[in-house]
This record gives sequence, structure tokens and C-alpha cells, in this order.
Amino acid sequence: MIIKVCGLSDNQSGRTIAQQKEVSFLGFIFYEKSPRFTSTTVNTSKKKIGVFVNEELPIILNLVKTHQLSGIQLHGNEPPEFVSQLPSDLLKIKAFGISNVADLEKTAEYDGLVDYFLFDTKSNEFGGSGKTFDWKILEDYHGNTPFILSGGIGLETAHLLDSFQHPKLVGFDLNSRFERSPKDKNVTQIQQFIRAVL
Repeated sequence: MIIKVCGLSDNQSGRTIAQQKEVSFLGFIFYEKSPRFTSTTVNTSKKKIGVFVNEELPIILNLVKTHQLSGIQLHGNEPPEFVSQLPSDLLKIKAFGISNVADLEKTAEYDGLVDYFLFDTKSNEFGGSGKTFDWKILEDYHGNTPFILSGGIGLETAHLLDSFQHPKLVGFDLNSRFERSPKDKNVTQIQQFIRAVL
């Protein structure tokens, strides 16, 4: 199971999380309007994922090189044509805000273009809301692309995740529910969550 911790920076909590063997992906947000925007990343051998919102391709590629990113997460309205321009060796995640079955239908045109979908709670803003959505909607997801579940996942939802089953679910994305403040994660709570779900 993939554990992705997002909204990190090169600080004490970020470096400590990078040392947790159960954490697979480290997410760094390069969207300047986010309270978790960062210009630094952790020096690690783990997969570093840069999160972008409607960013220009040259800027993405420059940041991939500068920060030695393993992959990118597109959290905006990026069309399939844009995704197809990304280098083939980059791990690619496309995020979708979900509130109904129609939102799931939008994933079809990205099937085969990305490695993972990330299903988040739909909101008026780009990025996470810290709220969960009705996971039962995902029973209607029949695509080929595996997905990472996001949106308000915290210690209090760990026991609910045990009963949520889907053949394409491959991981969980942890962010705002595990923070003392933006970019400062509560490492102890993340460790407790991991023990609860793995």
C-alpha cells in the first residue's frame, strides 16, 4: 500500500517523515497560492512528487530537474494533451475532485496517460479541503488506472478505511489532518495511522 505524505518542506518534520520506511511518496507543493507552497525539498532516495496546478510545462520541467523529482501530481485543469507532453520517465498522478459519479467519468480520457489517479474531495479551491467525500461513489469507478485516496484522511478515519475495499485502491494521501501548522507534520500521528492501516 502506497503511503503518500503531501505538503512537505525541507524542515525537521519533513526530514523525519522521509526516514519512515513505510512512506512511499513525499509530496512537495509548488503552487504559490497554497499555504503549503514550498521552494525546498528533502534530500532523500524516496520518490519525491511535485504538486502543480495549471503550471507551464517549462517551469515544471525546470523544477523537476532542480529538485530531482521522481514524479509530478497535476492538481488543476490540465488536459490530456498536456499530460502526454510530459517525459515518459516521470511518475504521473492526476488529481480529481469527487462529489458525484459524473466527476468519475472525467477520468476516462486520462486512462493510460498517468500512473495513478488521486481522488480528493471536490471544492471550489485547487488543493485539499481537509474534508472527506462519500467513498461509496467510488464503487462506480471501473477504470484501469489505480488510484490513491485523498481528502480529509486522518487518524479518526483509519478504522473506516479497513472497511473500504476497491480493486484499484493502491494507497492513501496524508496531508492537512496530520499538521501542527502548514508544512509542519505531526510525525507521531502519521506513524500511528500507518500502524492502523498497514
